[in-house]
Amino acid sequence: MTPTQRFVQARDFLQQHRLDYDTAYRDFQKPELDRFNWALDFFDQQARDNHRTALWVVEEDGREREVSFADMAARSSQVAEYLRNLGVRRGERVLLMLPNRVELWEIMLAGIKLGAVLVPTTMLLAGDDLADRLERGNVKHVIAQASEAHKFEVLAGSHTRIAVGGAPDGWHDYDDSRTVASVFVPEGETRATDPLLLYFTSGTTAKPKLVLHTHQSYPVGHLSTMYWIGLQPGDVHWNISSPGWAKHAWSCFFAPWNAGATVFVYNYERFASRAVLDTIVRCGVTSLCAPPTVWRMLIKEDLAAWKPALRELVGAGEPLNPEVIEQVERAWGIRIRDGFGQSESSCQIGNSPGQPIKPGSMGRPLPGYRIALLDIDDRPAREGEISVELAANPIGLMVGYEGNEEKTLEVMRAGHYHTGDTASVDDDGYYFYVGRNDDVFKSSDYRISPFELESVLIEHDSVLEAAIVPSPDPLRLSVPKAFVTLRSGVEPSREMAAALFAFTRERLAPYARIRRIEFRELPKTISGKIRRVELRRAEANKGDGASDAGVEYREEDVVR
Repeated sequence: MTPTQRFVQARDFLQQHRLDYDTAYRDFQKPELDRFNWALDFFDQQARDNHRTALWVVEEDGREREVSFADMAARSSQVAEYLRNLGVRRGERVLLMLPNRVELWEIMLAGIKLGAVLVPTTMLLAGDDLADRLERGNVKHVIAQASEAHKFEVLAGSHTRIAVGGAPDGWHDYDDSRTVASVFVPEGETRATDPLLLYFTSGTTAKPKLVLHTHQSYPVGHLSTMYWIGLQPGDVHWNISSPGWAKHAWSCFFAPWNAGATVFVYNYERFASRAVLDTIVRCGVTSLCAPPTVWRMLIKEDLAAWKPALRELVGAGEPLNPEVIEQVERAWGIRIRDGFGQSESSCQIGNSPGQPIKPGSMGRPLPGYRIALLDIDDRPAREGEISVELAANPIGLMVGYEGNEEKTLEVMRAGHYHTGDTASVDDDGYYFYVGRNDDVFKSSDYRISPFELESVLIEHDSVLEAAIVPSPDPLRLSVPKAFVTLRSGVEPSREMAAALFAFTRERLAPYARIRRIEFRELPKTISGKIRRVELRRAEANKGDGASDAGVEYREEDVVR
């Protein structure tokens, strides 16, 4: 059996047992691969004489572009030949800074065919952060949107520079790729363990790490993500995600194309719930993945007024609070299914289609993963760090952190990959997210999960976002403090603080009650994740004369 046949066999098994978790998890056999190039060996084979839509990009102004699987395969081979003519070689690093435009998918496929190592990068990056990626990523070639070319002019290095959407001085014009032959012959075979993708983590707690993936770990590993989402051939799948982050590769590239589904993109300047809902209905989107922020904005509309063709709804990025899930289910009769994974892996844990869902649970381990919860001494526990058993050879796991062997050894210790996230597990094998290890804290000897308290807070109609951190307290060591961003039109005030204290007091156990509130914008990483570590640091340093970002309200002062 060829590597392609092994991969397709594993894919078909998961699709056949899409609604039978027990069989899928128990009997899934990951494909044993030695040589494998996903773009050449699978995508091109799937694309032969296949005129179904592979990619559908819709612009805010009404313009649309659909590309078939066959055309995408041919075009990406042409781009691969073009890049090779410009000197891009197997194993060399290519930084990508592009928005959601067709060329991004062409180049991703072309890079895989070439055997280059792709370094996807957000367009928000500039200055020292960009220079850091070029240096630590050992980047030799840059492909960027023409509008971003100026960011590279002050940076050292003799990188090959290719611009998409124009040709500034000193840059090659990507449009020239259309003049080369569309026949691409690879220079030798691709080993499944060859490096393919280099992702920089979002840096919520420290300097971004370099996550290295192979031609096996993401292309093949994302069979678990395909299974979690529930994708089938012919689906129209929209993952609301920005390029440059691993989640974009998860659900805008590998998972849907593994399934033979259409990747759908709607580009907008500013998020507008009604326009998004109209687009979902008009374009017949059948599967939607969105981060919590998007779901919270969508439920402000009367969702029942829209009649979408949606079959699958999933949430990713950070856990969803139950109130959002319940509102969507009441309107559409579909339950948003949570999942857990990282840049370092594909989806590890999730609520898969057709299975009983427990409120607050992120589901059960997905095919290809064996999960354990470990305590501080790396012993099995009912609540502990989510850890992946290495003896099971999880196919979707990274090679390690490039350039940081010490950190790699730290997270790969005791026969497990340690995720840095804490969860609990019940008797039925369902996992419940607690928080990042660094975020969980003690108050009066009780363990506090910021996620649990934040989930209650954001149920209040006036709250847009919230972050809980420990605030020093002479009696309890620390108490939960909430940093709150209010919705547009709602003003911070003593009365609003009193209302939030009263609201949460009715819904939280006495030991977990929020004792302090501060209204402010929340600091975030460039990927949009809240930097609780920054808030914790500021709160801990208050006694050293650090200035407050906002006015703090204490429960004992405003609640009578």
